[in-house]
Amino acid sequence: MKVAVEKAGVYRPLNPSIRPYSAQKNVSRGKCKSHSRLLVLSRSTGDQYAIPVIVNGAAGRMGREVVKAVSKARGLELVGAVDVRRVGEDAGEVAGLEEPLEVPIIDELPFVLTTVAQDKRNGVLVDFSCPSASMETVKQSIAFGVRPVVGTSGLSTAEIQEIMDFCDKATMACILSPSFSIGLASLQRAATSAAFHYKNVKVFEKVKDNNTPLPTGAAIQTAYAISELGKLYNPAVAEEEGMVAVGDNVLVHSSLSEEVEYEQRIVFEGPGEEFSINHVVNDSSAYMPGVLLAIRRIVNLKTFVYGIEKLI
Repeated sequence: MKVAVEKAGVYRPLNPSIRPYSAQKNVSRGKCKSHSRLLVLSRSTGDQYAIPVIVNGAAGRMGREVVKAVSKARGLELVGAVDVRRVGEDAGEVAGLEEPLEVPIIDELPFVLTTVAQDKRNGVLVDFSCPSASMETVKQSIAFGVRPVVGTSGLSTAEIQEIMDFCDKATMACILSPSFSIGLASLQRAATSAAFHYKNVKVFEKVKDNNTPLPTGAAIQTAYAISELGKLYNPAVAEEEGMVAVGDNVLVHSSLSEEVEYEQRIVFEGPGEEFSINHVVNDSSAYMPGVLLAIRRIVNLKTFVYGIEKLI
């Protein structure tokens, strides 16, 4: 296959297939009069280098943010929006955009994946749905050759391992991250550097969403990152009230908060001193630079990646 010159670090075919669009012209004001299966995806932006993106969970809090971010990002094309809620409505209007995107929300993921799989460009699925559905979503996406970027929280260690094994067998990339905050990834890097010099380490997190399992995947990821140094922390404490020991006895405390979207503070204690670093997310839009980074990077990957910090 002939390949075009590189643009933005991504190679694309010279003659990608023509993008289909809805034969029904009755998608207006966010309403769709036809059955969802009759709706094909978006009209092409005309950019043969643009990465086709599907958002699964498009009507949810994070999904709406992803729809907005992808629609405004250069080099990306929103071609599908999937959710069991608000079916038939325009994804752009559901996300709060002033103008409709003419991408209706439909409730049949395999149908969307089939359409994107016919495109010669490397498609990406961004999944912010629910833990119970994420496993099947990833497998379906990979089966159709569409690379998944997964931000769904609440997956168990066994489920993450199963996804990794499935990707390895399929030789297909998948990026799964408990948090897509670049700020939090930077915090974790700083924490692993500081942890080498301290024996007592505690992770405190505040979460706004009371449906999120605690401790969150982000806090557990931080604890395991610190544990990679191979030393036992908090040697005099097995576990404190309200705290959970993770990895090499890194103590994690989780609580709910109405003030911030998410906050993580790491406290290091040494002889005669206390050192702490923290990161605060005030709005879900803070995760979007990391999501866009993952979308752009995954098209050139062939392996499973856990954690956005691996891409920075």
